[in-house]
Amino acid sequence: MTWVLTVLLVLLVGAVAVLVAERGGASLPPAYDDRPDVVLPDGPLTGDDLRGLRLNTAVRGYRADEVDALLERLAAELDARHEPPTA
Repeated sequence: MTWVLTVLLVLLVGAVAVLVAERGGASLPPAYDDRPDVVLPDGPLTGDDLRGLRLNTAVRGYRADEVDALLERLAAELDARHEPPTA
């Protein structure tokens, strides 16, 4: 008898939850992005611009160490392009 009452109680709670969800009583407000955008300087980028860059993190994003390694490599290549040639 206890099992029957438990099953009936679970079904009753489920039915109430479905009714409330259909009416929109438990709806969430629209989501918005509250993270600041990455700001880059106007004009040509330098290696120091990339070294100082910090990207926002996300639950399902990129691995930070891989992004840091890529940014460091790009910064070094930019610096190498802008160095005056040695005679």
